[in-house]
Amino acid sequence: MLDIRLLVRVHVDVLIVAQNHMGVCDAIRRIAPVGKLAAMSAPHLPKVAGIDSEVPVSTHTSAPLTEVPGPPGAFIQDRLAGWVSDLTTLHELTERLAGTSTLDDALNELLRAGAALVGARRGLLVLEPEHGEGSSTTLGLGLSHAELGHLETVPRAATVLGRVLDGLPDTTDGIASPDLLGEQDLDPRHREVATRLGYAASYALPLTSEAAGRLGAAVWLYGEPAEPAQKQRHLAGLYARYATEHLARLIELERARADVAAVAEELLPSRLPRIPGVQLAARHRTGPRGGGDWYDALPLPDRTLGLAVGSVGGSGPNAMAAMGRLRASLRAYAVMEGEDPVAVLSDLELLLRLTEPARTATALFAYCEPATRKVVLAGAGHTPPLVLGEQRCEFVETTLSAPLGMLACWEAPSVEFSPAPGETVLLYTDGLLRRTGDPMDRAFARLHSAAASVPKQGRHDPAAVADHVLRTMLPDGLDRSDSAEDVVILAAHFD
Repeated sequence: MLDIRLLVRVHVDVLIVAQNHMGVCDAIRRIAPVGKLAAMSAPHLPKVAGIDSEVPVSTHTSAPLTEVPGPPGAFIQDRLAGWVSDLTTLHELTERLAGTSTLDDALNELLRAGAALVGARRGLLVLEPEHGEGSSTTLGLGLSHAELGHLETVPRAATVLGRVLDGLPDTTDGIASPDLLGEQDLDPRHREVATRLGYAASYALPLTSEAAGRLGAAVWLYGEPAEPAQKQRHLAGLYARYATEHLARLIELERARADVAAVAEELLPSRLPRIPGVQLAARHRTGPRGGGDWYDALPLPDRTLGLAVGSVGGSGPNAMAAMGRLRASLRAYAVMEGEDPVAVLSDLELLLRLTEPARTATALFAYCEPATRKVVLAGAGHTPPLVLGEQRCEFVETTLSAPLGMLACWEAPSVEFSPAPGETVLLYTDGLLRRTGDPMDRAFARLHSAAASVPKQGRHDPAAVADHVLRTMLPDGLDRSDSAEDVVILAAHFD
């Protein structure tokens, strides 16, 4: 038998921690050994119908002291076992939620965890920030798109979800509708939809953050008249408050990422020029903090074309601003002396060294004559282009050179080559290689293999070539990952 004084002390400690759910993890670590012994001897009631078997939700309840037979120590031990089980459940659910890094994953996890806590099978969540941060999102658990459509036909004011979203006075806590079909004043359309979808009760919770205000609401549906017990409501409320703070952070993060992506896109060409004899396509992926990778394609006199890719060191707003300045400067030098790529990069290096001496950058500039399929290029610490065609798939041999800003005076010889009819020249930044996570030699081999595996029917379409290379190099969403590396691909197909 455990010492009763120890049990009482731990029980009081648990009560204090329960008032602040942010301390759940520490509480579990402190009382885990006692909890295990208590749980071994504590009686367990049958599982609540509808609770996910993967989530060990406590269904332990305690009777008043006068109704509990046996010595007081058994009652305290029994009550403690319930608290430990509840806190363990809350700890596991919040840990799973904290492991989500995207808003969609967090919303799905919130729906599943809430359903387990209140003993429901289906649910609906509407994310609708009252301050207009982000767009409105509707997500269902155990509901098809057609069923969600049916629910949306119910007048908003006729549902508890709508009342919570509108912030009516009686919606600060959860709202239970234990017998929807038994309500005399139930909206006829709501009754029709509830009958069609087979739910007879609901429980709704607001998603409110102290910092961001009301973010939305969630409602869980029961197949028969029911409502969560007081303990289930308490745990669901604690979880919802923690989850809402997590959602607020993710919403702010996604808003910041969207702003970064919008600024990056504004600093890049809004459209690619149309030059006879060549077709162009570009793909760009910006890291979450914003980087300095860029590309450009500008028409030059006599129906010639200038192609450029580059990367500014660092990330964030400063790198993006420097990228914009560098691209604008290169355009000016290309218009004046584009037929000499070495002169263009030499002028760019001098400007960078004089105006931003602490910054480095890589760049590649190619002067193209589509009518004669002549390409003259120079690179400053940049990755070599790749030529893809029916007869070959190979990297262009370029001279080794330092990045811009690394030497007191930069200069390297240019390289001239002639793509055959139907061949595509692929320019890219090293972010495409680094996002793979492979060493650079293996990343180059992967790029060569990806380009060589472009289907024959797609080799005459630069957009298809760029998309295939991107998907092959960065499968399973790596092109949309949180990598700090930007990715740029510029494809030029010569007729």
